[in-house]
Parts: sequence; structure tokens; C-alpha cells
Amino acid sequence: MNAGLRSLSKPIRTVLRWQLMATAALTLAGGILAGVDGALSAALGGAVSFCAGGVSAVVAAKGKAQSAGEVLIGALMAEGVKIGLMVLLLWLVLAAYDRVVAPAFFGSFIATVLIFGMAFFVRDYD
Repeated sequence: MNAGLRSLSKPIRTVLRWQLMATAALTLAGGILAGVDGALSAALGGAVSFCAGGVSAVVAAKGKAQSAGEVLIGALMAEGVKIGLMVLLLWLVLAAYDRVVAPAFFGSFIATVLIFGMAFFVRDYD
């Protein structure tokens, strides 16, 4: 695993792993149901969420907050980066890939976004 990812908390690493597994499963399903374009669309949908969530986690981990206000600012900054990157990547995929299979793309994207929210429920035992 990359040294940068090792510095992330166990819940974030776990959720990123879940996102990759869900993306792989949805890519397979998209390929079976809609062919190569369905598989690629599902993979791209999952990749958008995975990349945005990963960058957001790195931004949050880089914070050196000393007070509650600084923690809040760091969390809001990480969330802003995630949303901004999601919008940019969604636009990029939809603009560049004209044969996108929308149900596979958005289904995979939404599933992986919801999985990222599960980090709250992962226990941090080490």
C-alpha cells in the first residue's frame, strides 16, 4: 500500500477498499448487462467517487488542527475539495465519453458515494 494511504485512518482505508470492491462488482454487472460501454461506465462512476474521496481524506489528514474551530475548518475544506472534484470529474467523464451508459455510471457513482459515508461506522481498533 502507498505510504500516503498508510497515514490515513483505518476507517478511511477500509471504506476506500470497500469502494474498490463495489466498483469492481458493479463493473462486472455493467459489463454483463450492457457490454463494454456498461462496464467502462460503471468503472468510471466508481473511479470518480474513489478519487474524490481519497483526495478529500488526504486533505483532511494533512490538517494540523489545534482547536475545535481549526478541526471544523479542515473538515469543511476536505468536504469542499471532495464535492468540487466530484463535479469536475463527473463533467469530464460526461463530456469526454459520449457512449456512457447512464444507469451504470450514476449507479456506480451513487453506490460508492454512499459507501464512503460508512466510514463513520467503521471501528478504529489497532
